[in-house]
Amino acid sequence: MGFQILKFSPFVSPRTLVFNPAPISRFRAQSNYSIPINTHKTNFYPPSSKPINQFKLSVGFGGLVHQRKRNFRGGVVVAMAAPGSTQKSEEDWRAILSPEQFRILRQKGTEYPGTGEYDKFFDDGVYSCAGCGTPLYKSTTKFNSGCGWPAFYEGIPGAINRNPDPDGRRTEITCAACGGHLGHVFKGEGFRTPTDERHCVNSISLKFVPANSSSSL
Repeated sequence: MGFQILKFSPFVSPRTLVFNPAPISRFRAQSNYSIPINTHKTNFYPPSSKPINQFKLSVGFGGLVHQRKRNFRGGVVVAMAAPGSTQKSEEDWRAILSPEQFRILRQKGTEYPGTGEYDKFFDDGVYSCAGCGTPLYKSTTKFNSGCGWPAFYEGIPGAINRNPDPDGRRTEITCAACGGHLGHVFKGEGFRTPTDERHCVNSISLKFVPANSSSSL
């Protein structure tokens, strides 16, 4: 496959993995493609001894060797997901969301101000993510900011992630469970709220659950 492994042992350090670069050079002379070849080594747990360090070597035809630690338990990769996370492909989201929901939740769009269903809506209940149903805001934190979008001064703890926009001018807020775009958060605008924050949220990113519903908080 373009290189020769001269020595490899699961009980020694990564430095014993030796390869002959000459065949790689010959391959590169015939092709412009760079195909990575991965050699994995997992943990070995001898009785009454410390686990051997783990590593992953990726040897590409470009001649680069990368080393990276990974988490294993008993030789099996352990993939950790955020509690309550909802991960779907973009094709799956297109199938379950309306075109406008997809544009805003998955493509980070914005609805026109003053047109949203919940802009001037103040019933008691909980606002959940329209994509995955995760509770995001209590109605007791909603206030009339006059901005044209639903405004909240805080979200339910752990339900919302914050990430700076690429231009660094604003801070995006997303559903922590599915990553759906909600809007942006602003601070220090002088609103008389406990946090002096305004979560400016697209109505279409939300689904209201009345307080008398069994699914509300």
